[in-house]
Amino acid sequence: MKDTGLVAATEFLRHPSMVGSAFPASVRMVRHMLAPVDWSKVTIAVEYGPGSGRFTFAMLERMRPGARLLAIDTGEEFVKKLRSAIADPRLIVVKGSAGDVARHLAERNLDEADLILSGLPFSTLKPGEAEAIMAETASALAPSGMFAAYQMRTVIRPLIERHLVLLRRNYEWWNIPPCHLYWATNPPR
Repeated sequence: MKDTGLVAATEFLRHPSMVGSAFPASVRMVRHMLAPVDWSKVTIAVEYGPGSGRFTFAMLERMRPGARLLAIDTGEEFVKKLRSAIADPRLIVVKGSAGDVARHLAERNLDEADLILSGLPFSTLKPGEAEAIMAETASALAPSGMFAAYQMRTVIRPLIERHLVLLRRNYEWWNIPPCHLYWATNPPR
């Protein structure tokens, strides 16, 4: 994995409300967050706020050869760094908003996502924006798909409970900062 941590620190200083942390996720948190995912069933994955790419690299290591990973970030520097650091043809890096995930998938002829991983700092989003992103997430997620999120605060929990079925939650101390971890799925249709 190429070091992309400097980009995280720089972007955090430039846009603290848009970047979850100045530090990339710890290896332990990445393992903890991705462990519940059945990677044999993931053909389309989406990552909101890939930032420095710590989760991006780890997801690509676990994904099948024919799978696709759509990484969506609003930060131009993060997008440039990911595009230059990862030469994996399964990865599609998009500069844009998670609120437009369905459009991003459709424009690339990708089906509903089997996995959506979010590192977006929901606690700093405007309430209407956070609600819209979660509603869009639920509609972009396949019926048996999983939504996973890591957060410093618990603001996301009621959003998850309004739009999805919370499967489990946990906490990871071995990260700077420590994070709440959530895994959810779509309600039965």
